[in-house]
Amino acid sequence: MRGNNILGIVFSNIHDEKIRELTEKRAMGSVPFGGRYRLIDFPLSNMVNSGINKVGVITKSNYQSLMDHLGSGKAWDLSRKREGLFILPPFGREASNTDSRIELLSSISSFLRNSNEEFVALSDCDILCSINFSSVLSFHLQHDADITIVYRHGRIPLDMADPAVYTVGPDGRILDMLISPRTDGACDFGMSFLLIRRELLMCLVDDCISRNQYHFERDLLQRNLAKYKVCGYQYTGYMRLIGSVQSYFEANMSLMLQEVREQLFAKDRPVFTKVRDDMPARYGLGASVSNSIIADGCVVDGTVENCVLFRGVKVGRGTVLRNCVIMQDGAIGAGCQLSYVIADKDVDIKNERSLMGFQSYPVLISKGAVV
Repeated sequence: MRGNNILGIVFSNIHDEKIRELTEKRAMGSVPFGGRYRLIDFPLSNMVNSGINKVGVITKSNYQSLMDHLGSGKAWDLSRKREGLFILPPFGREASNTDSRIELLSSISSFLRNSNEEFVALSDCDILCSINFSSVLSFHLQHDADITIVYRHGRIPLDMADPAVYTVGPDGRILDMLISPRTDGACDFGMSFLLIRRELLMCLVDDCISRNQYHFERDLLQRNLAKYKVCGYQYTGYMRLIGSVQSYFEANMSLMLQEVREQLFAKDRPVFTKVRDDMPARYGLGASVSNSIIADGCVVDGTVENCVLFRGVKVGRGTVLRNCVIMQDGAIGAGCQLSYVIADKDVDIKNERSLMGFQSYPVLISKGAVV
């Protein structure tokens, strides 16, 4: 059964360079977040919750971890005989442009051409939010738009790359578009979500390629504002951009706030992820845990305050963790003192180690490191 006639496209490698410390061995979409999730879980769940039954994930490099996480798409109810989840690796040559959405879309032209959906929803992986694409489609049809861009009113995040700022008319039509403007106040900026007719997208991509134009916002959108009816859909819910190691750390820490969890993990719009069957977290007699997110499989024998512990993390006796993000299967020995630390997967910190970062500059330990 077809959902709402939308084909979902997710870019899994866009802005990898912004958090190179975490994307050195993985795509942006497979960066762990929030104790048990990956960043790609959020756009995928948004699409599935919106009735989108066919999703293509465009990869560019370092996608082994991503493929292992996505599998057949069963966790998102996308393991189907018809439609479902499609992983789209690079074809021909590696994309060489900083903003390579146009080149990446061109590389999957056969996938777009062979799809039957009338509309295409495009999404990046570096923005955390809970958006309903069905509402975007209703807005798109109501305004008889050719292209609908999702925007947010507020201050532009400091680490947003090449932000697009729009002037939206009272009828919802975008009248003007600026790229990377100098502005300190509130404005209407793009969130890298877009809805467009499939045939029109293919036509615009082919036209850009033939003219050797590869910047998505400038060459595909800005140049066509007068030619096509481009409308703006205002998103007012929770949003967080992952554009640096600091913003990644702050996004994890913000999960301690109940209002953030309620908006990002709404009961009627759950976030799906790969299931790992494990025992519940176990706390020793000397354990002390406060204001923290502890995933299943953890063994805690020390003190944990304001931390996010992913699945399978072990905290030794006498160890004190404050304001830390410890990813999957990390092992923290006995008698350690850690503050403002991000430890990637499979990190082994031996006994009696002391690591201290700062709120604006957390210490990051790379994947598989031994300290």
